[in-house]
Amino acid sequence: MRFEFATATKIIVGPGSLSELPPLAAAEGKRALVVTGSSTERARPLLDALAAEQVECATFPVAGEPTIETVAGGIEAARSAGSELVIGFGGGSAIDSGKAIAALLTNGGSPLDYLEVIGKGKQLSEPSAPYVAVPTTAGTGAEVTRNAVLGSREHRLKVSLRSPLMLPRLALVDSELTHSLPPHITAATGLDALTQVLEPFVSIRANPISDSLCREGLRRVARSLRRVYADGNDAAAREDMAIASLFGGLALANAGLGAVHGFAGPFGGMFPAPHGAVCARLLPHVMEANVGALQRRSNSSNALRRHDQVAQILTGELDATALDGVNWVRELRDELNVLPLTSYGFTAGDIATLAEKAAVASSMKGNPIDLTREDMHGILEQAA
Repeated sequence: MRFEFATATKIIVGPGSLSELPPLAAAEGKRALVVTGSSTERARPLLDALAAEQVECATFPVAGEPTIETVAGGIEAARSAGSELVIGFGGGSAIDSGKAIAALLTNGGSPLDYLEVIGKGKQLSEPSAPYVAVPTTAGTGAEVTRNAVLGSREHRLKVSLRSPLMLPRLALVDSELTHSLPPHITAATGLDALTQVLEPFVSIRANPISDSLCREGLRRVARSLRRVYADGNDAAAREDMAIASLFGGLALANAGLGAVHGFAGPFGGMFPAPHGAVCARLLPHVMEANVGALQRRSNSSNALRRHDQVAQILTGELDATALDGVNWVRELRDELNVLPLTSYGFTAGDIATLAEKAAVASSMKGNPIDLTREDMHGILEQAA
């Protein structure tokens, strides 16, 4: 066996650890672009603390999921402010935007020069500007991944800017920042975290390090996601979910994903839908389709045994089988009131187009078995 594992230069994890950030950021530069969610007010305590360290900050809010135009605007803002470092403070959209801005600050050109599928696919040649990622949700794990997912309105697609040179200089995970999340965001991001410790575990690129992270992440989600949905101030459950999200990011960056994200990427390009909510809706149906395909075409495969292991961790039952895991995830999703895909404008007439786009998505390459056209259409019909 041969595998590689790469991640952020430094990772700090712990409740209250945001207080450690200002001096560390000041060591990277005295002018920062702080990329936030739609409102910069949530970042005010951080901005004040950075100012106390003589770090001059410009802010760049990101409303909704990032697009090519978002990143182009952020690059212009960073250059106008003379920013020496970039800090992403927010959910996956803010963190991915900051990651792309930091990369293109030092490499030049436009996002389309480097994007997969719709762009020129050029490789980055220079390390990103120093980048610090601080998640305020627990789901994407984007603080330790080597890509940024950007939408193209023109192509109705979401695609990645990807390079090992994009790994953050520092990832800081402070679960206290997630306590104020409302239940519907807690649910969507939490189920995204579950997806991202499940798909790398059954991926064809799984390795012993990612396996260990995924097993621990699955255990933490199983014991804490229901709790934190019911009580957002459950500090122990919030910490569990923040760590599970981090572990998912570490795992997917090195072992890949699967069909859930293969569908979710192009879906997000076609419809205005939160990524985590789409993954949450798709997850049990993809699991069921994968298990069925493995049973029909590869009954003794290691991937089928891995689905059994997922079920055993999630249910806590040593004799649980893969389909028990499917049922556990479906019941959890329904308890957390995840909306159907039709809520975002998806119709039966979109199934063929979405399946075609998903078939060539980069995430689909990690799926444990090749899904047929009928498999893919069935998943979408059930998730609709």
